[in-house]
Amino acid sequence: MSRKTLIAANWKMYKTPLQAREFFRDFLPQVKDHTRDEIVVCPPFVDLPAAIESAHGSNVTLGGQDMYWEKEGAFTGEISSGMLLALGCTHVILGHSERRQYFGETDDTVNLKLKAALEAGLTPIVCVGEVLEEREAGLTEDVLRRQCLRAFHAISAKKAAKMVVAYEPVWAIGTGKTATPELAADAHQLIRGEVAKAFSEEFAAGLRILYGGSVKPENAKALMAEEEIDGALVGGASLDPKSFAAIVKY
Repeated sequence: MSRKTLIAANWKMYKTPLQAREFFRDFLPQVKDHTRDEIVVCPPFVDLPAAIESAHGSNVTLGGQDMYWEKEGAFTGEISSGMLLALGCTHVILGHSERRQYFGETDDTVNLKLKAALEAGLTPIVCVGEVLEEREAGLTEDVLRRQCLRAFHAISAKKAAKMVVAYEPVWAIGTGKTATPELAADAHQLIRGEVAKAFSEEFAAGLRILYGGSVKPENAKALMAEEEIDGALVGGASLDPKSFAAIVKY
């Protein structure tokens, strides 16, 4: 089954609205005729209006970096799926390792957010991955199985149709270390197997699994050459228009 590659930018806590406009001014001309891949940029919440306005009419869509599972309520500082949709977002990142590491995200809250995002019609990019201690202890498979099992709990294949998964070896995020293409492909194969158990073989065959972890222009082509890798979730290298365009056009 043919899976359209998805290249997603996660700007994390960088850029003001003005800087977001400047990014799109420089980035869009470099990718304007690019149709091979789907391109998504996920800026900080405060940048979304400027980013969506700047990207209007282009081949680039926008997403949030997180969301809460309730539609509204007394949840200070949180953002709902409806708010993202109202701005014009199509995607949302869920369960990023930094949300897990610093802000108490758990497999169970990822499951709640995933259900809410799918219900709202957003395309969720669900992040899974092991930390260095887990990899060195030989626990990578156990961690990925647990994260997938809990994230997909009580979700039907029909509801999950839009879902994307991103494999992020946490030890490779922001460290300059990258999983070798072969090592990443092995992890993707394991995740696809878990998805097949949770939903079906047919569903798993069509699911896009992205790689995230120090993706750069220098390693993008080798990573994307792996049949199991269906795109990238790009952090630091997505902040520079030239660098991110080079990754998109790997």
